[in-house]
Amino acid sequence: MSKHHLQLRINGRDVEGLVEPRTLLVHFIRETLGLTGTHIGCDTSHCGACTVDLDGKSVKSCTIFAVQAEGAEVTTIEGIAAPDGTLHALQEGFRAMHGLQCGYCTPGMIVRAYRLLQENPNPTEAEIRYGIAGNLCRCTGYQNIVRSIQYAAAKLNGVPYVEAAE
Repeated sequence: MSKHHLQLRINGRDVEGLVEPRTLLVHFIRETLGLTGTHIGCDTSHCGACTVDLDGKSVKSCTIFAVQAEGAEVTTIEGIAAPDGTLHALQEGFRAMHGLQCGYCTPGMIVRAYRLLQENPNPTEAEIRYGIAGNLCRCTGYQNIVRSIQYAAAKLNGVPYVEAAE
């Protein structure tokens, strides 16, 4: 099978590689580039563990061929933190608010939440739950994930996080 020369920008860095036309973006990211933070969970586009930000939209990278990302700007979980390694408010929130247990869904969940907060900097609990509905977690029951995103939203908006009364 012939290979396609692919050029795109991942996490602020120009990258290129040779890929077969049937290579999925998730495999290019993980196997060719060695960015293994993007997880492969279900291989059927249901779980969202492979979510990346592609040209300003959350996509499940197991549903996109790498050649479809030609010339695109992609952000993976590795690109969420600052270049000096300082955690993004979402990463900090997931740590502080116990938004993860096994951690398998966490990269996709954080990348989806990153885009959600770009689109809506101050989401309600219902908007957060709707916004992450395409990302499944088998461990947490979502309450701590929602709290983690609320924590990050508050921090990004420069206000103190106040936990809502139940």
